[in-house]
Amino acid sequence: MTSSNGPSAAAPAPLASGSLPDGPVVTDRNQLPDRVWTVPNALSVLRLFGVPLFLWLLLGPHADGWAVLVLALAGVSDWADGKIARALGQSSRLGALLDPAADRLYIVATLIAFVLRDVVPFWVVAVLLGREVVLGLMLLVLRRYGYPPLQVHYLGKAATFNLLYAFPLLLLADGEGPVVAVAQPIAYAFTIWGGVLYVLAGALYVVQVVGIVRGERAAAGAVP
Repeated sequence: MTSSNGPSAAAPAPLASGSLPDGPVVTDRNQLPDRVWTVPNALSVLRLFGVPLFLWLLLGPHADGWAVLVLALAGVSDWADGKIARALGQSSRLGALLDPAADRLYIVATLIAFVLRDVVPFWVVAVLLGREVVLGLMLLVLRRYGYPPLQVHYLGKAATFNLLYAFPLLLLADGEGPVVAVAQPIAYAFTIWGGVLYVLAGALYVVQVVGIVRGERAAAGAVP
């Protein structure tokens, strides 16, 4: 059984990001330093502030060039904050929350804007947003058993990378001029690979959560 404060001692220990675990990987953010004023956190906050600006540029004046610039800067900062956190030893509890939150907000906001602008078909958005709903339910299940969110799998990181680069290319492909012929195949390639990896990473997350639930129920049944 688990306590209300987290997984029991029998729970698997956290592994380094990118490793290939034999079972579910649990990362307790409460074990990270409680820092606020760090360079990676500042980058994540700036990335969050860019979400409403990006949406306004897309849906208001249709300033696609500026929207692409905002999205590209968000992708660069997403890569940079992790590198800086490791280089300067500035990993933090807040950063572990802000970084994936900013990624998901950009993905969800971009997908909604693209549907309103008819840049991508609705079914593509439905699949990707459906994945987010399923993961939200899995987080509730983990909380029910006293577990923190699972560590982000490298498939999820690869999917986010592909999608954040696919989105500005899709905007370019939706425009006019000679750049469209070059941008279209690259944009579709990033979108397909990113979408497949995004769904696959979500399915892996569900499998890991199911493994935790089965383990907890088996442990509960073994208690005399």
